[in-house]
Amino acid sequence: MNHPRGTRRRFLQQVPLLAATPLLNAKLDSTAIPAARSGGPVVISTWRHGLSANEEAWKVLADGGNALDAAEAGVRITESDPEVRTVGLGGFPDRDGIVTLDAAIMDGSGDCGSVAALEDIMHPISVARRVMTETPHVMLVGAGARQFAVAQGFAPTELLTEASRRDYEKWLEEDGSYRPPINVENHDTIGLLTLDKDGNIAAACTTSGAAYKYHGRVGDSPIIGAGLYADNEVGAATATGWGEAVIRACGSFLVVELMRQGHDPTEACKLAVERVIAKNPDWKDIQVGFIALHKDGRTGGYCIHPDFDYAVYDGEGNRMVLPDSKVPRNE
Repeated sequence: MNHPRGTRRRFLQQVPLLAATPLLNAKLDSTAIPAARSGGPVVISTWRHGLSANEEAWKVLADGGNALDAAEAGVRITESDPEVRTVGLGGFPDRDGIVTLDAAIMDGSGDCGSVAALEDIMHPISVARRVMTETPHVMLVGAGARQFAVAQGFAPTELLTEASRRDYEKWLEEDGSYRPPINVENHDTIGLLTLDKDGNIAAACTTSGAAYKYHGRVGDSPIIGAGLYADNEVGAATATGWGEAVIRACGSFLVVELMRQGHDPTEACKLAVERVIAKNPDWKDIQVGFIALHKDGRTGGYCIHPDFDYAVYDGEGNRMVLPDSKVPRNE
């Protein structure tokens, strides 16, 4: 029975960027999208792997589909790509060698679902959506989330690829306490925001979390209001980077509320980053970035360090954007 309201990294060595393709060679803009927009469809997502996710989400929107379906379809592309080492299949394991996944999905009406510390399931974003539509709950975790997924027809899948296994073993051999930095080669998460032709907004976020984390650690990605937030009256936001820092600031909810107060998407993201900095004395050693989508189609982003980028797909096509950052790009 459907219930109406039931109804996000690290690794020791640098990971090569995805092989060059026409899609990945998309034009890189150095400025945000112009302020004047008149609605959807629009897709915006974190990091360069967001280009492929945007393509899939755009197919749904261009065919008249809704924002929620587009958001789910988009991030499923990243979840199933073993070359993306921080999301889904092929993601880096925790310090016990186990791949655990977190994901959340939310539509602009407030309906949402999430899963955390999920093992052996390829598409946690789709399990999160089932939590939203098939249970009276918002979040399921660990063994319970896996049990629910299997009962819903999701087949157990080995998520630890040989490449990730080798990196894990190297980490153990060289220094099992080393915490690799989050940077442009080693980033976490895909967060994706959509706006459909009818003005409806949705958000999706999915990750294998911080590489070599403590078993059971959960970051911001599946936390509604931290990793993502969506509101049809205002817009949506999602976060990437060190999840603990985002959680301390309720980051994505803060971005949306700042847009509600009249700030444009980029300014809202900047103010949220400043709040993260205020709450995290070690901010120079971490990366956090936000992206935002206003209900009128404007987009924006901001980050602590200048190694974050995001992908936007609208009437002008699919392209990368380099946002401004707290730490200047020339430092």
